[in-house]
Amino acid sequence: MKQIYLDHNATTPLRKEVLDAMMPYLTEEYGNASSMHTKGQNARKAVEASREIIGNALGTEPVDIIFTSGGTESDNFAIKGVCMANIDKGRHIITSMVEHSAVLDTCKFAEEELGFEVTYLPVDKYGVVDMQALKDSIRKDTVLISIMFANNEIGTIQPIKEIGGIAKKNGIYFHTDAVQALGKEDVDVEGLGIDLCSFSAHKLNGPKGVGAIYIRKGVKIMPFQAGGHQERKKRAGTLNVPGIVGFGKAVEIAKRDVKNNNKHLEKLTKRLWDGLNKQLKELYLNGHPDNRLSNTLNISFRYVEGESLLLNFDLKGIFASTGSACTSGSLEPSHVLIAMGVPPEVSQGSIRFSFGYENTIEEVDYCLAEIPPIVNKLREMSPLC
Repeated sequence: MKQIYLDHNATTPLRKEVLDAMMPYLTEEYGNASSMHTKGQNARKAVEASREIIGNALGTEPVDIIFTSGGTESDNFAIKGVCMANIDKGRHIITSMVEHSAVLDTCKFAEEELGFEVTYLPVDKYGVVDMQALKDSIRKDTVLISIMFANNEIGTIQPIKEIGGIAKKNGIYFHTDAVQALGKEDVDVEGLGIDLCSFSAHKLNGPKGVGAIYIRKGVKIMPFQAGGHQERKKRAGTLNVPGIVGFGKAVEIAKRDVKNNNKHLEKLTKRLWDGLNKQLKELYLNGHPDNRLSNTLNISFRYVEGESLLLNFDLKGIFASTGSACTSGSLEPSHVLIAMGVPPEVSQGSIRFSFGYENTIEEVDYCLAEIPPIVNKLREMSPLC
């Protein structure tokens, strides 16, 4: 049986070149990057080389990059760190209703534990933030705007440069979760007016358990993790040297191949969408039809449940998801689709197909042969049809 992996927004396979780069630091170069001896300094040099690669890819200086355990920690650091350091200025945050749970739950923490007020901006039917609502929500005590770069469920890309300009004009820090965007979009932190930005290596064929946060010089932020002086006293903890080396290599490769990869991914998603539309009725594309990540295709199959589809897909070796992997254990409908106004009877049949560079046309054609019969079979069994 074929095995076709279409869940790259959840995680990606580790590239061989990335593993090869990591191997020396998993074996003979095992030094602690904070140690003064030769082994430690070899590790330190590798960390700084990766920091430079990532800084260059973001259009900023390497010193602005702080390594973390992943996107969730980076989101927590950005939001909690700015809130705790700027309580004297105000206690108001602006975010959107379609953020990743790492942002939404951290904002909830700020409300419940730090006494902040949070404005959750609405989105249109494509998942794009209402810009007028953003402008109207700004207050004198607003200290942070946190809007994700590209949505992990539907792929919609937000007007980041416009948001950055609004934030700067009003003297407000702007954070964006760019976990899904890095390696697919141009995340130029300087040109886009971003003050803080979150990343995760395993979303672009790097290792799990390592990420980074960009912090613009001058941003007033308080470290929320204590225990050591690593990362210029901004993030305590022994550095994950092999992971950081792998992250740097993954970013280097992604930057090199981004144009060709995007063309390839756009071809795959278009072929799947067009092919399914020819064979099935009552399909709905969730997200922006054009301004979305090249690899992401979120489709609602009306009259069937997403979980049933996934189980049947799995039996045929097709691995996709119903949305964010971080909320896959929940039976609640997608908060992203709800915010977009997608009716419950449509949203419950949503599937996210997220492709990677290694997927092929032949794999899409296999999906086009296997998926329609599954959908038709489930619809025949559905009391809603």
